[in-house]
Amino acid sequence: MQDTTHWADAVAGKAVLITGASRGIGAAAARRFAAAGAKLGLAGRPSDALQEVADAVGAPLIPCDVADAGQVAAAVQAMVQAHGRLDVLINNAGVIDPIALLSRADPEAWGRQIDVNLKGVFHGMRAALPVMQAQAGGGTILTVGSGAAYNPLEGWSGYCASKAGAIMLTRAAHLEAGRSVRVLSLSPGTVATDMQRAIKGSGVNAVSQLDWSAHVPAEWPAEALLWMCSSDSDAFRGGEVTLRDEEIRKRLGLVA
Repeated sequence: MQDTTHWADAVAGKAVLITGASRGIGAAAARRFAAAGAKLGLAGRPSDALQEVADAVGAPLIPCDVADAGQVAAAVQAMVQAHGRLDVLINNAGVIDPIALLSRADPEAWGRQIDVNLKGVFHGMRAALPVMQAQAGGGTILTVGSGAAYNPLEGWSGYCASKAGAIMLTRAAHLEAGRSVRVLSLSPGTVATDMQRAIKGSGVNAVSQLDWSAHVPAEWPAEALLWMCSSDSDAFRGGEVTLRDEEIRKRLGLVA
């Protein structure tokens, strides 16, 4: 992997709030940002897994259900109270369930997916943007998106719809606040996480049939998120970085 010092410096000493850090991409991002010297806060529903990550990286666990606007606002304010500012928000929390045909999907479970994957991103942006716009140096808001935003997949109506909405929120936030706040989305491709195990176990659509070797390690999107906090990624402001792009992988020194 190439020298990443110059973009790791972009978060050294910065206040960074990550949602959904109990496992997968969020946990890998917590470890990578901690190694880069960030002042982390990990927002999520309390669990042994999230506490384990928080303990490992020396960061506080901030109880928060991203589906609740008030709890997200409180998590942002907790960072401001602790550090005087919020430099980076990573909207990572997301769920794949329910994996079900439209005609059979449980309405409450489907609605919960929208609450977490779409409204959770909105709640984060709504709480973070005024803070970042008012402080010197602005800030960065990153959202973990998906290629599912652009391609319908059988059994994934809620996931595809929520991710499509999330990329539009990125564009809207950039339009409204892009002069002072960097807003970007990351499409990580398929990643070797517990979510992929659930997808494979469902047996629904082509993604569940992929061999495990086709998935990239969670450390790859974590590195991409770190890079996206630096000015080196400015060409993607208001849009999406995809790790399916071989040029991006080369740029970040990510090789199979």
